[in-house]
Amino acid sequence: MLDIKFIRDNVDLVKENCKNRNVSVDIDRLLFLDEERRNLQQQIDDFKAVRNATSKGKPSEEGIAAMKELGEKIKKLEDAYKSVEPEYLDHLLVIPNHTHPDSPIGGESDFDTVEERGKIPSFSYEPKDHEAIMTDLNLLDFERGAKVAGSKFYFVKNDAVRLNQALLSYGMDILEKHGYTLIETPDLAKDEILDASGFNPRGAESQTYKIEGTDLNLIGTAEITVLGYHGDEVLDLSDGPKKYAALSHCYRREAGSYGRESKGLYRVHQFTKLEMFIFCKPEESEALHEELLNIEKEICDGLGLAYRVIDIPTGDLGGPAYRKYDLEAWMTMKEGEEKYGEITSTSNCTDYQARRLNIKHKEEESKPEFVHTLNGTAIVLSRFPIAIMEQYQNEDGTVTVPEALRTYMGKNRIGT
Repeated sequence: MLDIKFIRDNVDLVKENCKNRNVSVDIDRLLFLDEERRNLQQQIDDFKAVRNATSKGKPSEEGIAAMKELGEKIKKLEDAYKSVEPEYLDHLLVIPNHTHPDSPIGGESDFDTVEERGKIPSFSYEPKDHEAIMTDLNLLDFERGAKVAGSKFYFVKNDAVRLNQALLSYGMDILEKHGYTLIETPDLAKDEILDASGFNPRGAESQTYKIEGTDLNLIGTAEITVLGYHGDEVLDLSDGPKKYAALSHCYRREAGSYGRESKGLYRVHQFTKLEMFIFCKPEESEALHEELLNIEKEICDGLGLAYRVIDIPTGDLGGPAYRKYDLEAWMTMKEGEEKYGEITSTSNCTDYQARRLNIKHKEEESKPEFVHTLNGTAIVLSRFPIAIMEQYQNEDGTVTVPEALRTYMGKNRIGT
């Protein structure tokens, strides 16, 4: 969340940022509630100070009666404060992060293409999409997945299982080389952690699976659980930022298609992901954002994929991100001229998440300050197999294994 002091001092700037990011929030109502909260808190503090001052020594009967009356006033004020707080937080938590000055302004289609990498494959035959390829090779079964768990759940089979494990091992080896600590996280997180991460919208927009009767939710990304890992801590970053490579299952309701392609594995309810996450000093975050982007490119370049890097526009950033890049792989499943689909993203969330979870760092005698948090996809076992199957397919229906994965896979071709 943003610092309320910053919002008070920069009302027009905050309103303009909300407009650019397509976020509807009544800033004036928030400031009214903020003023009411502060007034109530000041009255509570004043009455408590009087009570503390008069409680020394043995009170008279009149004093006891006065103290009782004062206690009742404090209780009423505290109840009033508690009644204001939920609406205040509802408004405050909707306000998105600041936006990088170089982020393109606009909606989903207004991104800037930063660069295009790799060679788009050319086929002398009509190429198939990944669902057709994987079904023909007995690698994927959506029909039985739906029978067991519902639509958009699936079984991965045979060499696709080995491909998934190869991708994870390949990604983990690269991240360890760059100094990232491997961790495997819980698949569940409390409401407060989801709220802090910015991944807990309510109502029709909710993408999370709630565990009924608890304060737990199935996570949509390990970003959530790793963020909570250091909640309410003061970190020692004197030896450098804390970097994690987090493995988890991910669960998403995917309520609504948002106008995007949802065929096959592209938009499913469950998948496995290897996520990068960084806690760092504020002055380091922009350089580390570039590091995350470069690692994502290293992973995709090593697999020989054709893809592009795009700078995400303000209206598509989501609440926590200050700036976000996506890597989009070329895919035969995409129709029309825009044959690219997201396979990774990386975001600099500055102190937006850390402020809500009270994650700080301290240097020597200086005052503790909130850390910056960053995240980036290393490997995701829904989108990466799409790109490999579609870009490395052969006319005979087999799929060539990217050279970087052959040692992990133990074979050069899938389907033979």
